[in-house]
Amino acid sequence: MRILRLSTLTLVAGLLAVPTALAQRGDDTDRASKNGETVATIGDVEVTLLYGRPNVKGREIWGKLVPYGEIWRTGANEATTITFSGDVSVEGEPVAAGTYSLFTIPGEEEWTLIFNKEAEQWGAFNYDSDQDALRVAVTPVEIEHVESMDFGVDESTITLRWAELGVPFSVSTE
Repeated sequence: MRILRLSTLTLVAGLLAVPTALAQRGDDTDRASKNGETVATIGDVEVTLLYGRPNVKGREIWGKLVPYGEIWRTGANEATTITFSGDVSVEGEPVAAGTYSLFTIPGEEEWTLIFNKEAEQWGAFNYDSDQDALRVAVTPVEIEHVESMDFGVDESTITLRWAELGVPFSVSTE
C-alpha cells in the first residue's frame, strides 16, 4: 500500500511539474486562432514548433493582413517558438540548442527569418532585435491552399504554410 501511494504521489507530482507545451501558450478555447504544435526529428535533434494557427477566412493575407517589410510574430497570439534539442545549422548558419521565438519579415520575393533569444513574448509588441540569435534570408514558394497556418517538416526542411504560400528553410545537424 505504501509503495502504491508513493508511486501515485510521484506520478501526480510529475504531471503537475511538466505542463504540456500547448498549455504554455495559453488556453485557446475562446481564441479564433487555435494552438498548433509540430514535432519532428532532424538527424538526432528533436525540433518542436509551437504557434497560433490563424485562418485565411477569405482574407488577402500577404501584403495586406500580414504587411510586407514589417516584423511578424509568424502566427497568432503568442510569438511562435522553435526549440532545438541540440545544436543545428539553419540555412548553413549555426544555432545553439534552446528555445527561440521565431519572427519573420515577409517580402514579395524574399523573407527574413529571425531566431530571437527572448522566447516568451506576446506577438511582436516587445520584439528586440538586440536579442536576435540569427537572421537569414529565405525564398517563399507557391503551394496549394492551406486554410489554417501550420509548419511541415520534410527530412531537413521546415516549411511555414499558409494561404497559397510556403516559406521553407533548411535545418541540419552536421
